[in-house]
Amino acid sequence: MAKRPSFDEYFMKIAWIVATRSTCMRRNVGAVLVKDNHILSTGYNGAPKGFKHCEETGCLREQLKVPRGQRHELCRGLHAEQNAIIQAAVFGVPVKHATLYVTHFPCSVCAKMIVNAEIKEIVYATEYPDELSQDILKESNIKVRKLGV
Repeated sequence: MAKRPSFDEYFMKIAWIVATRSTCMRRNVGAVLVKDNHILSTGYNGAPKGFKHCEETGCLREQLKVPRGQRHELCRGLHAEQNAIIQAAVFGVPVKHATLYVTHFPCSVCAKMIVNAEIKEIVYATEYPDELSQDILKESNIKVRKLGV
């Protein structure tokens, strides 16, 4: 019988599965919002609902050779964390004091949304080079920890 995963391992594995739905050409990211060990919402990165996927339109950030962690506003897609928060809002699910499991460390745009959504903790698996995001999260009261799965 396989070892039963901890809740951290369980939710992070789900975040990696959610990431497989991503339509981003640069990286696949998944996010899971959890409260009291129950999933509230999930999100992955990709174009807005009803829009053509980047696979069809091309990636402007790739074409302009924008380095990772910079010029987020050039991306036509939404990030996994944004989609998880938005999906919760669409269905009237409060995320205040939730834990966010995400495959990659949030960017600065997502970090600001996470702060204002009053998410209490971020658990991530992979680094992402955005110094402003790190500064924002250090200034917040959000617990941030890395988990490898």
